[in-house]
Amino acid sequence: METANISLGVIIFLVVLALAFDFMNGFHDAANAIATVVSTRVLKPHTAVMLAAFCNVAAIFVFELKVAATVGKGTIEPSIIDHYVVFGALVGAISWNIITWYYGIPSSSSHALIGGLIGAAIAKSGPGALISSGVIKVVAFILISPLLGMMLGTLMMILVSWIFRTSTPRRVDKWSRRLQLISASAYALGHGGNDAQKTIGIIWMLLIAAGVTQSNDPVPVWVVICCYTAIGFGTAFGGWRIIKLMGQKITKLRPVGGFCAQTGGAATLFLATALGIPVSTTHTITGAIVGVGATKKLSAVRWGIAGTIVWAWVLTIPFSALIAAIFWYLGQFFL
Repeated sequence: METANISLGVIIFLVVLALAFDFMNGFHDAANAIATVVSTRVLKPHTAVMLAAFCNVAAIFVFELKVAATVGKGTIEPSIIDHYVVFGALVGAISWNIITWYYGIPSSSSHALIGGLIGAAIAKSGPGALISSGVIKVVAFILISPLLGMMLGTLMMILVSWIFRTSTPRRVDKWSRRLQLISASAYALGHGGNDAQKTIGIIWMLLIAAGVTQSNDPVPVWVVICCYTAIGFGTAFGGWRIIKLMGQKITKLRPVGGFCAQTGGAATLFLATALGIPVSTTHTITGAIVGVGATKKLSAVRWGIAGTIVWAWVLTIPFSALIAAIFWYLGQFFL
């Protein structure tokens, strides 16, 4: 890949912008990790966000950087990457996150970023700039991750119901509250491991384009530390507008349901991160919550609200791509 002529000031600006997206990712997606544990009153909101923030950062010691490699090298052709593409992608993703946060819609920060990359890349070089295998993988998991979360959440609910079939509701509630602390921590680990790496991939992409590092070099340690820290701080501030929707409006959750949803969702995230697939933590936990609710009866799920969320999923990539394409063009005038 040819090295782009990027000034140090522009590099610093774009790294800061990427970390701002990472912070917003944690802020926007805090509800994914803690909505169930808050709505079932196992933890107070501020205690829950601090636990999730800690686990987001602790994920740095758990997962390899496979998702970062997919984002940094596997979605658009490395040869077309420059500071304008990175700028457009980040602004597209940040803009869509702000819009959906304002309206309290749990959309995917991950797919907003992928959409941003796609839009900026196409604006610069046309559809040929996309790496089809990587894009197809990401798009496929828009469907696969919520379905897998739903299936695992349902299976966990059935399994737990069978294990505690002779127990009193009070005993089930007692054990579920304890287990929810573990499941919430596991989900937050999975969230940090998958989502922080997307920003690592973007900054890595920028540094390679600028010639600061080579494509076959490892990711600089400071990039990894900064990205995990930024997403942890974002989670600590919490996206409160979305927590109520995720925790109670889709279906009414009890502690046992919260534990099963988070465990099913965490298993999905751990699997995807191990395979290097950038999935949506929002899609995953929503699917798991729906699966748990549906085990009681289909009417226990508010399908109208679930449908609104699905529409947000459908629109995320095209709208963030459109915004990114616009800012790719505008970026050429002031970067």
